[in-house]
Amino acid sequence: MPAPDWENLDDFLDEEEFATAASVTRADGTVLSLSGIYEDQYLDAQLGEYRMDTERPRLWCKQADVPGVQRGDICTVDGITYDVMTAPQGDGTGMAMLDLAPRPHA
Repeated sequence: MPAPDWENLDDFLDEEEFATAASVTRADGTVLSLSGIYEDQYLDAQLGEYRMDTERPRLWCKQADVPGVQRGDICTVDGITYDVMTAPQGDGTGMAMLDLAPRPHA
């Protein structure tokens, strides 16, 4: 579904405002440069005696900017490298979320 006529996603993803530059390196070596909204949520959940605490980094970007991106690709945001955990998850407005995970340090 295309973005609504009243909303220009490029204006929303302006790097001089609150978006950040990012890149995705696909498995075939293709590098995609894009702008997105990066969020690094912290998840702390408890069920009975079991507790899970973990980071949940995500990048929101235009769905048109991430063609062919899939699990196992590499995303770099602010010099930090992440594994892409799922294919882009579109939200029906032209935006998509990349679910990320920190890469182990070499």
